[in-house]
Amino acid sequence: MAIFTDQTGYEVNLALPPSRIISLVPSQTELLYELGLEKEVAGITKFCIHPAYWFRTKPRIGGTKSIHLDKIVGLGPDLVIANKEENVREQVEAIRELVPVWTSDVSNLETALDMILGIGELVGKKAEASVLANEIRNRFIRLRRVASPLKTTYLIWKNPYMTVGRDTFIFDMLNSCGFDLIWPDYVRYPEISIADLKAAVPDLVLLSSEPYPFKQKDLDELQEILPATQIRLVDGEYFSWYGSRMKKAPDYFQNLIDELGVNP
Repeated sequence: MAIFTDQTGYEVNLALPPSRIISLVPSQTELLYELGLEKEVAGITKFCIHPAYWFRTKPRIGGTKSIHLDKIVGLGPDLVIANKEENVREQVEAIRELVPVWTSDVSNLETALDMILGIGELVGKKAEASVLANEIRNRFIRLRRVASPLKTTYLIWKNPYMTVGRDTFIFDMLNSCGFDLIWPDYVRYPEISIADLKAAVPDLVLLSSEPYPFKQKDLDELQEILPATQIRLVDGEYFSWYGSRMKKAPDYFQNLIDELGVNP
């Protein structure tokens, strides 16, 4: 047996290497795929859409916040991988009574890289995880940030509109681009109104593809209200998925920055 401490400070006793893993987190499911754990991953959630063929073929144990304990037990896992924000604490604790659970707690690039290294060590892919983390770090270092302040709002929901606060991974990704968020001292995912948006006079509004799937009609609606503001539909996975998808995120961010025409 080996003892690991997860990102919430909980000690996990695990017989190595784990041979039947269940992931409760879409971005970490994709990471497990990147690390080459095709045979070891025994179950995923209905939101684990990457890779597509895992989504089609791997058993699903419910949603990230609606886990079916009986399905987990039926799959006979020796490790469950969870996340503090995406999963419900009471459900994770119920699983922990039966199966070792390693829980991540990711709020920025550094904790995301620590998560990758931690899971890599946990599943016997330490070298592969180290290579991936170094590649991600180097790609972020090469990212050319916005040259001058750009007052920005990132919307994740509609009716009511919701944005992101300082203590979120999305905020850190936006900050890595050099975007100047208008409400930096808000926590988590605050509600804002149309009146708030108009009063803030943002230079840029980014409409995420998830969790609310903003479309062109939503952009057009806001553009009438904010005629002087640049508004863009963006792929929310690059701003909120903190696993191996981060390898592609800097190129996506760079293309967005270049399209905005804000750098000389």
